[in-house]
Amino acid sequence: MEAFPRIEEEPAESSHRDTELALLGRGQGQSLGMDMEVEMEANSEQRKMSKKITKGGLITMPFIIANEAFEKVASYGLLPNMVLYLIQDYHLGVAKATNILFLWSAATNFLPVVGAFLSDSYLGRFLTIGLGSITSLLGMILLWLTAMIPTTKPPHCDLSTQSCKAPSTSQFALLYSSFALMSIGAGGIRPCSLAFGADQLDKRDNPKNERVLETFFSWYYASYALSVVIALTGIVYIQVHLGWRVGFGVPAILMFFASLLFFLAFPFYIKHKASRHLFTGFVQVLVVAYKNRKLAFPPRNPNGWYHHSKDSKLVVPTDRLRFLNKACILRMPERDINPDGSASNPWSLCTVDQVEELKALIKVIPIWSSGIMMSIVTASQTSFPVLQANSMDRHFSSSFEIPAGSFSMFLVIVLFLWIALYDRIILPLASKIRGKHVRLGVKQRMGIGLFLSGLAMVVAAIVENARRRKAIQQGFLNNSQALVGMTAMWLVPQYCLLGLAEAFNAIGQTEFYYSELPKSMSSIAASLFGLGMALANLLATVVLSTVDHLTSRGGKESWVSNNINKGHFDNYYWVLAVMSAINLLYYFVCSYFYGPCVEQGTKVSDEGKSMDGENELAKLSNGARDEVESLKDDEKLSKFKDEVECLKDEEELSKLRQSPS
Repeated sequence: MEAFPRIEEEPAESSHRDTELALLGRGQGQSLGMDMEVEMEANSEQRKMSKKITKGGLITMPFIIANEAFEKVASYGLLPNMVLYLIQDYHLGVAKATNILFLWSAATNFLPVVGAFLSDSYLGRFLTIGLGSITSLLGMILLWLTAMIPTTKPPHCDLSTQSCKAPSTSQFALLYSSFALMSIGAGGIRPCSLAFGADQLDKRDNPKNERVLETFFSWYYASYALSVVIALTGIVYIQVHLGWRVGFGVPAILMFFASLLFFLAFPFYIKHKASRHLFTGFVQVLVVAYKNRKLAFPPRNPNGWYHHSKDSKLVVPTDRLRFLNKACILRMPERDINPDGSASNPWSLCTVDQVEELKALIKVIPIWSSGIMMSIVTASQTSFPVLQANSMDRHFSSSFEIPAGSFSMFLVIVLFLWIALYDRIILPLASKIRGKHVRLGVKQRMGIGLFLSGLAMVVAAIVENARRRKAIQQGFLNNSQALVGMTAMWLVPQYCLLGLAEAFNAIGQTEFYYSELPKSMSSIAASLFGLGMALANLLATVVLSTVDHLTSRGGKESWVSNNINKGHFDNYYWVLAVMSAINLLYYFVCSYFYGPCVEQGTKVSDEGKSMDGENELAKLSNGARDEVESLKDDEKLSKFKDEVECLKDEEELSKLRQSPS
């Protein structure tokens, strides 16, 4: 009887030990399982990080540049012969056809500003480029349909009666719709492609970042130049020799491939989302600064006086355009700031970043305006040299004759060659000779470009004067269609100078805007040059109309007469040369007052190193300086409190005094 209880106890103890071992094993298993889960999560995070790291970079460049290049080939290939299409197939006069193309060009150059606003504020760059590509493709398809379907155009002229039927309203509507869609598409692609490409390469922690961006900008414009050369040669040749159906169909096919290639690289792109409404922010800064115009400036001590974002390194606005700083002054933190740190009413309080962004835009406007004159000069070379070349010997050899409309390709050829030589040969050679890195500053390059554009007009005036005298000597005064015994290759030097001017000024302007404006405004920065071109087209018509009106008074022959031999195109070129010289002086003044350019990495709202420098300086100041500064701050603080007292009641003022600020 006693053995039985003993036998019962042993299994109990064994069961207890087994339970303990089981619990211990379960604990170890749980611990091991937790370790495995942690390790798996870490590996998953590493895989995610590796995926993030692979986004962007050089792998995306072919798709972005190809999209822009194909769009350029398609759109620029349509422009040179479009005036002939409108005159021959739509029976329009030269003046009306030219005005239509001018408005189309102006819209194409202006809409990128709208596209930049939508990109930075609502859509983001990727979606803006994608929608622009599709819209441009639709416009080219509509234009191609006008050539394919006979009822979309007026019937052929009656040769017996020499009468031509004007286009109907619906025919004009279809034509204008195609132009409008192509302009809208360009407005989505052109301001964002450059900035979108820079987003893929812009690594601020890379010591060679500035060099990488400069190389990208150069090769981006090289691809642009090559695209225009192909458009002015290949597309124009197809239109002349194969007709409008094929000539308009090829650009539509190219635009289809441009859209396809862009969307194929979707997984590889770095896609920044639109964060803020920039233009609304600009207006808010102006409104709030005006509301607070009577408010005294707080002391220099930044603690709590200015409203800034939590993730911003800018805590104090700069001193330039100081009156705008009143837009971000904190008057009543408990009332003006939400718990999340945002302004309770953005129309009563702005951030330091908003203020500095508006300042940066205002600051670049004078230098931007100085580039408009060069665009006026370039615009003048799209029509007059064609008339000059048409009256000269265009034979490059005994069997090959250059079309009059293709001489502008020398401009883009020189632009392409100079970019390649400058980036690959000239700068490395100069650096090797001097034993240190040699690089022309962005403002120096812009100034050189303005000088070269004025010099091109001087050369153009001299060549035209020689051509006109030759025509008169050969008895062609009243015959503008006669072929003058002078080679059209004399027109090449002015195009070469304009190509160099574009290489220095256009690239310099784009790099200047991109480096001086905050990164959140990079699409706007990329569209500023196009906006200048749009304004230049408008001003070019004003200059031309003014010259035509003033020189034709009293029954005299206008300088820009339809008869190139009776007119004085050389005098018109001299007018542009004088205007360019005055503009160059204006640029020197703007450049001097602008001051030094902001270096990469210290841009507004990106790094805020200038503000960090001020804070470090404050930390390093000695006791004597602190005492002197405190006396100055006490005076400012007293004045500021007096101002606040006029705006707040005693209870609000008491809260303000009790706040940490």
